[in-house]
Amino acid sequence: MVFHSPLRKNMPIVVVDWNRCSGQGTCVETCPTAVFELQDLTKYPETLKTVPVKTTECTNCMKCVDVCVEDAITVKNE
Repeated sequence: MVFHSPLRKNMPIVVVDWNRCSGQGTCVETCPTAVFELQDLTKYPETLKTVPVKTTECTNCMKCVDVCVEDAITVKNE
């Protein structure tokens, strides 16, 4: 799922593959701008999933991508 604002150009697009995400939360702890939260998603009741909730705050530092052992996070520029 992609969350982004059409008002800001060249904004990073943050995508989490919930089929790969195990909900460890290392991205939540690592992100310096608090882009992510762990949430209980109805479609994935077995574990919490990382959800990018403040993508407009993303600085494209790629720390979340670096720490995700499941390779579940992708950050691209628009």
